[in-house]
Amino acid sequence: MRGFWTALTARRLFPLRLPPRPPGPRLSSGPAAAEAGALERAMDELLRRAVPATPAYELREKTPAPAEGQCADFVSFYGGLAEAAERAELLSRLARGFGVDHGQVAEQSAGVLQLRQQPREAAVLLQAEDRLRYALVPRYRGLFHHISKLDGGVRFLVRLRADLLEAQALKLVEGPHVREMNGVLKGMLSEWFSSGFLSLERVTWHSPCEVLQKISESEAVHPVKNWMDMKRRVGPYRRCYFFSHCASPEEPLVVLHVALTNEISSNIQAIVKECPPSETEEGSQISAAIFYSISLTQPGLQGVELGTFLVKRVLKELQREFPHLGTFSSLSPIPGFTKWLLGLLNSQAKEHGRSELLTDSECKEISEILGGPVNETLKVSLSSSEWVKSEKLVRVLQAPLMRLCAWYLYGEKHRGYALNPVANFHLQNGAVLWRLNWLADTSLKGVTGSCGLMVNYRYYLEETAANSTSYLCAKNIKASEQVLSLVAQFHKNSKL
Repeated sequence: MRGFWTALTARRLFPLRLPPRPPGPRLSSGPAAAEAGALERAMDELLRRAVPATPAYELREKTPAPAEGQCADFVSFYGGLAEAAERAELLSRLARGFGVDHGQVAEQSAGVLQLRQQPREAAVLLQAEDRLRYALVPRYRGLFHHISKLDGGVRFLVRLRADLLEAQALKLVEGPHVREMNGVLKGMLSEWFSSGFLSLERVTWHSPCEVLQKISESEAVHPVKNWMDMKRRVGPYRRCYFFSHCASPEEPLVVLHVALTNEISSNIQAIVKECPPSETEEGSQISAAIFYSISLTQPGLQGVELGTFLVKRVLKELQREFPHLGTFSSLSPIPGFTKWLLGLLNSQAKEHGRSELLTDSECKEISEILGGPVNETLKVSLSSSEWVKSEKLVRVLQAPLMRLCAWYLYGEKHRGYALNPVANFHLQNGAVLWRLNWLADTSLKGVTGSCGLMVNYRYYLEETAANSTSYLCAKNIKASEQVLSLVAQFHKNSKL
């Protein structure tokens, strides 16, 4: 795979920008069933023509590549499908009908097992294993490989994977064949976008307008309000970096925003709303670097480790620029916390008739403030952002929400790892779950998504490698005394 990269020109990676998809027929809502059937037959014919056959093992390096037009036909046909259901159907047929030849896999597996039971030369067994590996390559991988060589082919595949992920989320396509194809395409993209091909670029107010516009539009964590807001985020005491591919400079793939402060920030308002202390940076005012936003600009690259690479590169860049800088931390949102909490309140009301997440005194005080049964009134309040306007409610909710959030980040797991995706990202990088911050994001998004809470994941550079290994291998979360104390309070006062 790496071999063809040396010959891949910049022209072939990203210049293609497919036009907006024109209106097209819907599979399930055409004027007649015959129209939907005709589209499905066209899909089958296209795939038979476009997906290259797998050459025999002996001919694998001697078979000529398929005509460029075959792959281009697939790109053109796919680009003309206007509806998500149509694209999902084509991808589903590709995954189901052009994967691995299971008969060949069984035959080659039997050959390997037979050779292992008989004393043979190592070369014979190694070749049999190579045949098995070859049989395990799905046919559609050949299609993706040849599309990558077209002008703009890799861009097209990034877009195709974004469509595939969206179709899976909407349950337009399901099943093991689709999941397998997604994994294969993700693996190919991970090779094409590995760190050796990525360039770190810093954004300033003097960067090209197109770059500033893309950075502004891609900001998914704390939306940019206007050009003055954007100017602050790339001005004094702020840094903005992005990764671009070496074949497509100034095309942001993933973006990281950093605030240079004199302490670890405890609320986002101080970073995105307040003006810096002066127009000229003074090194004496900078003792901490706060990563407060990281955004992926290409949904099709989800799962490719761009964010991890970017954080590591920016850490080195900041150390180079500020040798005295020793404190590095994130200020991160906690997406999903409110949804998780509302789900618990709902389930406990059904099972126990009351909430066991709160102490009796908390239930009584909240009920008096809200004027009704705790579970129902609290669910209504937390579903909006109005509750932060009540000083009494803010005061009484602080203790329970802080300990519940600590447990959500520390104790709620998915396959042994942190359930929260942002927590999982930073913990994989070796950060410490360091501090929970009350009412750190009072924006509508912050209150409705995270109950206004934010968290610092602190990077102790001399410990990140050990912490990362401990988390990935043993599933241990390194947390501060504050977080562990809140978790202990959760065990004492709340029941799941």
